[in-house]
Amino acid sequence: MSVTQLAAGQSGKVLAVTGGHGMVSRLAALGIRPGKRIVKVSSAFMRGPVVIQVDRARVAIGFGMASRILVEPD
Repeated sequence: MSVTQLAAGQSGKVLAVTGGHGMVSRLAALGIRPGKRIVKVSSAFMRGPVVIQVDRARVAIGFGMASRILVEPD
């Protein structure tokens, strides 16, 4: 399932990031890479930005990017 399908406050382990090289490296620079635990903090209504907590940092990413992050929920 993708990050967009997680409920607010739900956590999961990143399985894969699908997309081009640029997007994969951008998310890796933010700390979102396979094997990492993330928590979905919140998301805006109607395909708005999604706030994710990685380690102790909170990151806001677009809905399109979030839909390409595949996670295994806890």
